[in-house]
Amino acid sequence: MAKEKILAQRTGKLVYKDGDKVIKLFDGKYFPKSDILNEALNQARVEETGLPIPELRAVSLIDGQWAITIDYVEGKTIQELMNENPDRIDEYLDMFVDIQLEIMSKKAPLLNKLKDKMNRKISSLKDIDATTRYDLHTRLEAMPKHTKVCHGDFNPSNVIIDAEGKFHILDWSHATQGNASADAARTFLLFSLRQPELADKYLKLFCTKSNTAKQYVQQWLPIVAASQLTKDVGEEREFLLKWIDVVEYD
Repeated sequence: MAKEKILAQRTGKLVYKDGDKVIKLFDGKYFPKSDILNEALNQARVEETGLPIPELRAVSLIDGQWAITIDYVEGKTIQELMNENPDRIDEYLDMFVDIQLEIMSKKAPLLNKLKDKMNRKISSLKDIDATTRYDLHTRLEAMPKHTKVCHGDFNPSNVIIDAEGKFHILDWSHATQGNASADAARTFLLFSLRQPELADKYLKLFCTKSNTAKQYVQQWLPIVAASQLTKDVGEEREFLLKWIDVVEYD
């Protein structure tokens, strides 16, 4: 495979361009068949909402490995645009939040429920004590139940802007239906981990545009930090554990 065709390479997953298509190739040692098929199903269900996302074209076996094929979208991610034009970061952040609100305006009744997924993740965290897990489950159950489309990994690298200025949203592997503020809390968490200088600015902008109290989004932070902890990224662990232990935020 020509190296210039590789778009991303992570543990157990290779993403590469093949003509006008993108192929995600999965290693079964890291990704069970059910996860791969669920990602394809998420993609199909989100397509039905009318959101601008790359169209799913095939789920297949390539050299014995499961693969998902979607359309290739030419353009630059919002993250790339931010990096190239630091003087326009506020403009791109404003665009980013508007796109997130567009996602949250949609319904996809057959997507997995966010609360169910979060409960499973909390239960799987055997390296935190039972009392903390109980507190997290209790907090989660007390949060209002909504049915909005939640991306699950919404960050500036997952939005492509094409030559006409139109946006296309990538990576629906973590999509659920649930409370929009939970998804905003996850995006705030991702900014805090990767671009901390933008985290507070993002949260203020999201809360202003969505007419949401900042404190309401912050109530989700211990829950989404616990969810992120299940990814077992060593350099994030200490940071996330501190967030899980914080009950309230200023």
